[in-house]
Amino acid sequence: MDEIDHKILDCLKKNSRMQWKDIGKEVHLSGQAVAFRVRKMEDNGIIQGYSAVTNERALGNIIAFITVFMESADHHAFHTFVRAKNEIVECHRISGDGCYLLKTVIKDHDALTHLLDQILHYGNYRVSLSLDTIVTSGN
Repeated sequence: MDEIDHKILDCLKKNSRMQWKDIGKEVHLSGQAVAFRVRKMEDNGIIQGYSAVTNERALGNIIAFITVFMESADHHAFHTFVRAKNEIVECHRISGDGCYLLKTVIKDHDALTHLLDQILHYGNYRVSLSLDTIVTSGN
């Protein structure tokens, strides 16, 4: 990874649909050279995928962050549970207060309550509801 690769990544983070030739203009390479570098980053696992960013509130969804305090040493079972839940969009093993931080996008309060009841099988939790999303230059 060199400085040009980082600039290409910055372009793709801002707009993953940006054309190779347009990225090339930004980084002073041909579109073909950009495509080669992007494929290399994909092959090396640096770029893991592309996605559409949606406004979950506009879709009527609730964003909740759940800190899980494990009461069991069976982390493997918890990992299996998390992977099976589509409403859990991110799971981070954390240091400090708690064991895991889950980001959830969920349709309503009833669905959130149901998920929290299931989490109780693994430990206790603390929930924070997202009130707003502040976009930073890194996103």
